[in-house]
Amino acid sequence: MEKIKNILIGHNQLPVIGDVFFEKDDQQKKIVIYAHGFNGFKDWGNFDIIAERFATAGFLFLKFNFSHNGTNAQNPEEFANLEAFGQNNYTKQLGDLKIVLDWVCDKANPFSYTMDTSNIYLIGHSMGAGIAILFASEDDRIKKLIGWAAIGECKTPWGNWPEEKMDAWKKKGVEYYLNGRTKQLMPLYYQLYEDYEIHQSRLDIQKAISSLNIPVLLCHGTADPAVPVEVAFMLKKWQPSAQLFTLETDHVFERKHPWSESYLPEAMEEVLSVSLKFLFG
Repeated sequence: MEKIKNILIGHNQLPVIGDVFFEKDDQQKKIVIYAHGFNGFKDWGNFDIIAERFATAGFLFLKFNFSHNGTNAQNPEEFANLEAFGQNNYTKQLGDLKIVLDWVCDKANPFSYTMDTSNIYLIGHSMGAGIAILFASEDDRIKKLIGWAAIGECKTPWGNWPEEKMDAWKKKGVEYYLNGRTKQLMPLYYQLYEDYEIHQSRLDIQKAISSLNIPVLLCHGTADPAVPVEVAFMLKKWQPSAQLFTLETDHVFERKHPWSESYLPEAMEEVLSVSLKFLFG
């Protein structure tokens, strides 16, 4: 199996770095692209195991770090650039995903010989799933879409903040989010909210998922504390043709970071099995 890590895919002010996994043979591969969630990165929870499973199943699997997720090429699993994290927003992420798709479809990319660009599938987790829904509504190169624990609105992480906190955010220009794992105070500049206000129509997940005419699968844990399962039912209501798979698990399907085991937890195995079946369908 070919496993090429930390490829420079392109730049969106900062680099977009990705990994490619595929079996080396003479077959063109359908492409699966994965978009990570808020406070995440492409290698979170030893995502290489999942990438290998897709590659073994016959796909070319590409996972990448959003340009402003706070990591960098030298530290792809550490939040080493908090300034970049603070300058992240939804439209930047949509731009990153376009950079990735354009790279995939560019005949000059070194893996084009094994890529079937007529079959590009997109998976996103949490906020990354929201970005995936929005992007799929804009770009007809996406032929199938999977949302794992998808958000229903582009208001991460301020959606439930009280008015007083929102006012303080605007006045100070920055708020801080505590990363429970690293204990870092992650800056969130007010530009994140301003970007949402300016681009509300483009960032309307209800409108985006309702407009889709491609196969959609939604997987969600019934015990998800971060994005309640009711959001999945709402997304299904907005796109009745979507397949919905729920299981009793948390937001990350029982994974954690770091993940030192060579196997996946049972919940992630179930989600992976359902996802592969959907893509083969």
